Amino acid sequence: MEVAAIIPAYNESCSIGDTVRALKNIPGVTDILVVDDGSKDNTAAIACREGARVLRLPINRGKGYAVCRGWQMVTAPLVALVDADLGCSAQEIWRLVEPVRGREADMAVAVFPRCRRGGWGLVKRLASWAIRRTTGQVLSEPLSGQRVLRRELVGLLRYAPRGFGLEMGLALDLLSRGCNILEVKTAMAHRERGKDPASIWHRLKQLLAILREIYLRRELL
Repeated sequence: MEVAAIIPAYNESCSIGDTVRALKNIPGVTDILVVDDGSKDNTAAIACREGARVLRLPINRGKGYAVCRGWQMVTAPLVALVDADLGCSAQEIWRLVEPVRGREADMAVAVFPRCRRGGWGLVKRLASWAIRRTTGQVLSEPLSGQRVLRRELVGLLRYAPRGFGLEMGLALDLLSRGCNILEVKTAMAHRERGKDPASIWHRLKQLLAILREIYLRRELL
């Protein structure tokens, strides 16, 4: 069963090349689409050089918009959502493909090795609580951006996701409609965020996006 990989990317010239090359080595991945979300560096050029298809957006619209645009351009029955900063560890996506291909799960989500750095975990705990409250499912990594799912399931999204609300929207809408989500341990690694101003700003945007997805589905609570 063929797999299309969608990589939303914003100023990821340092890692996009390694990420694309890693995905090309995975059997069954027949289409790699990089959605360049208004990058100001040469992310698009590097991705194209490495053999990926590239969709360039004129301005930065956020992860949710970029992925949804990419979804319209792929036709494979399975879709892998891959962060651009995974680098060589993107090859671990194959661990998510097998459970979905074998019908063990409707969507498989990557669990990263435990890291020592990071923030305070407030956004992650909020997401976990909302998912447990609305669907009864306990997810240890509710915000993991690395996912493999059947292509038609995106049609179950009740609202177009904004920014970093994509993962939250997928979890709430798929679980509330009886789909099965399986978390899979991987050896993936990507850029870790700490407690610096840029990381705090990133988490604030993530928090606002998640709150929006919860509010839109407030009847589930």
